[in-house]
Amino acid sequence: MSKTRKSYSPEQKVKILKEHLVERREISDICSEHGIHPNMFYRWQRQFFENGERAFRNQKDTKTRLLENKVSKLEHKLSQKNDVLSELMQEHMDLKKTLGED
Repeated sequence: MSKTRKSYSPEQKVKILKEHLVERREISDICSEHGIHPNMFYRWQRQFFENGERAFRNQKDTKTRLLENKVSKLEHKLSQKNDVLSELMQEHMDLKKTLGED
């Protein structure tokens, strides 16, 4: 018989990690209870700590960065349009001069 893999949601993984980190339960007991290999537990724990700073990031900071990026892109676009308009105006003035229309 083959074992079927069980999939855990992020919430379930955090709950399982909490059992060890907060409640101070033994990893072997937790793994036996939930039917996971200790290597999986340690992988989840590593991922949890590697990505932990995201929990402390302020959503306002993320929104501010997104807005700043958008403003920067729009400023660049506006600058390009101004350059094109300036070039067209110069060509228009040169054409008027060559045709003798001041």
